[in-house]
Amino acid sequence: MISQFRIDGMDCSSEEQVIRNHLGKKAEIEGLEFDLVNRTLTVNHRYASEEPIRSMLKAIGLPADAECTVGCEHEQKGLERSDLFLGVGLALAILAEVVAFTTGNERSLPVLGMALGAIALGGITTFKKGLVAIKTVTLNINLLMCIAVIGAFAIGSYPEAAMVTVLFAIAERIESFALDRARNAVRSLMTLAPETALLSRENTWAEVQASEVLVGEMVRVRPGDRIPLDGIVLSGQSTVNQAPITGESVPVSKVAGDTLFAGTINGEGVLEFKVSGIKGNTTLDRIIKTVQEAQGSRAPTQRFIDSFARYYTPAVVVIALLVAVTPTLFGQPFLPWLYKALVLLVIACPCALVISTPVTVVSGLAAAAKLGILIKGGAHLESGRKLTLIALDKTGTLTHGEPKVTKVVALHDHHEDLVKQLAASLDSTSAHPIAKAIIASWSGSLIKIDNFESLTGRGVTGIFEGNVFYLGNHRLIEEKGICCDHVHDAIEPIEKAGQSLVLLANAKEVMGVFAVSDTVRNDSTEAVRRLHDLGLKVVMLTGDNQATAQSIGRQVGIDVIKFEMLPEHKLEVVRQAEASGEHVGMVGDGVNDAPALAASTVGFAMGAAGTDTAIETADVALMDDDLRKLPEYIVLSRKTSTILKQNITFALMVKFAFFALALSGTATLWMAVFADLGASLIVVANGLRLRRLSNLAD
Repeated sequence: MISQFRIDGMDCSSEEQVIRNHLGKKAEIEGLEFDLVNRTLTVNHRYASEEPIRSMLKAIGLPADAECTVGCEHEQKGLERSDLFLGVGLALAILAEVVAFTTGNERSLPVLGMALGAIALGGITTFKKGLVAIKTVTLNINLLMCIAVIGAFAIGSYPEAAMVTVLFAIAERIESFALDRARNAVRSLMTLAPETALLSRENTWAEVQASEVLVGEMVRVRPGDRIPLDGIVLSGQSTVNQAPITGESVPVSKVAGDTLFAGTINGEGVLEFKVSGIKGNTTLDRIIKTVQEAQGSRAPTQRFIDSFARYYTPAVVVIALLVAVTPTLFGQPFLPWLYKALVLLVIACPCALVISTPVTVVSGLAAAAKLGILIKGGAHLESGRKLTLIALDKTGTLTHGEPKVTKVVALHDHHEDLVKQLAASLDSTSAHPIAKAIIASWSGSLIKIDNFESLTGRGVTGIFEGNVFYLGNHRLIEEKGICCDHVHDAIEPIEKAGQSLVLLANAKEVMGVFAVSDTVRNDSTEAVRRLHDLGLKVVMLTGDNQATAQSIGRQVGIDVIKFEMLPEHKLEVVRQAEASGEHVGMVGDGVNDAPALAASTVGFAMGAAGTDTAIETADVALMDDDLRKLPEYIVLSRKTSTILKQNITFALMVKFAFFALALSGTATLWMAVFADLGASLIVVANGLRLRRLSNLAD
């Protein structure tokens, strides 16, 4: 059984360690997955119910909360009470320092009383966690802080013990706040779609909960309102701001037959639409789910930091023990070296280091989502910086994907209408853009095709009145051995004009040739230029003929043009490039290009807002058809990497600096805690900068 628990007290790797040590030893528990950002624990277990796990979590002071969600009233009151206690504790700690300084006696009864009061108000939680750490045999920061505070008391440094306790509690609170800020980036997506909808029932319009609306029912959206659910426009005309879903900056015109997305904003007109996606199953819901799952997956940098922290803390503890004990063996006074050892214990806290990575990655994922770039995990956010080569399909990527039949040539005495009817009937079940163009070229009735079969990368085949027919590219006709000079003469001028070819044939001969033309997207040339500016090579992989491929490729500035390619050929190109040291970003449709997408460093799907398959198969989904989002993603990935390096370098520099200061006797306990607090604040603020990024490719 797999169960998921929300644990409000789980903000740091310390809590993760405790849970692993306590639950991980149980034979009935087969796996633990932690998502510190969303405070969730997923347990794969063999218990009959969740109660044994809930009991174990409660026993270690980390109860699973079944009811309270982030931001609920109960949680807010708890935080307010905790902050009040912490504020009073800080005041007492400061007073203890002031009285000790002015009287010159840090061991007086008033100082002791104020210090104990500060520790009671600010340190109870830390000491509880320290006891749990002992119980579960876990060496974590809570246990180290308890030892440091008790040690400070033992040597008579009462004010310092109080200040260390309170400052550490403040640091923990800031860490929790920082993760909440990161959570808010995704939580804001959850509030985009309104909770109510104006629904048509029994010939009247009534406002109901959006969760009550069913697929197929009619909803009205007024000017300026947010659209509550996905749907298809039935009547009305308006413009819709789709930026929350696709990142498009310009509102999109909507008329009957157009698609609407939940969470987008209606313009000046009234629209009535048929619901196609209910609450919980809209495009927006899928985006939220994908981003939440991405938050839970650990990026390579985060995995490295977690591994580093596991060795760093024990290593510093061992050094602290040596510092406390070794000098006394050579006649040195014990207390000064014990104090230095206590400072080292505080330095062993890796909080700033550990918190920097998830905050930065989550901020990057949220920033991408706002730009209409859906990234499936922190690993894919980091991988973008490594890309050296982009492989693009032609149809629907560089071109509009809305080709039109410009010419039909009937051959071997076949009638043009029959050629059109047969071709449209064979393509009637296909969603490929060229198939749609073939269907649109015929306005009459369709005929029933038997034994229909798709020939991947070539075309389709089917039987009508006992005769087999083929519809596809030149390669298919060559394979069937029915091409001839007459056919070559017919297709040569079409290829020279840079148009795509579709041929209809029976078992004996080619019956007709369709010339299909598509137009280059306005943004394709700019996108390719930006990719070149970023230092990437661009390759076009298309199943189209040589003349058409070269015509389109030259227009947009492609470096390498590969034509007449089947899906397996695209896969081979990607594999060869990866084997030669390139890091390939493959842009495909998520279906035919699935093998190449899987083999690439990063697989991209375009126009994914209305396509479940693209969101599922790609590593990165560009929610609209704007290819310029590709360089934006690469810039975001590089900025994320830069900030991660800045945060890690800064956090380590602070640690090493205070390590040296501690050994020299310059650093104090409260200075070490204050430095860790300051480092945490700085790395969090730096990581959250990604949330404010926009126009990345400019």
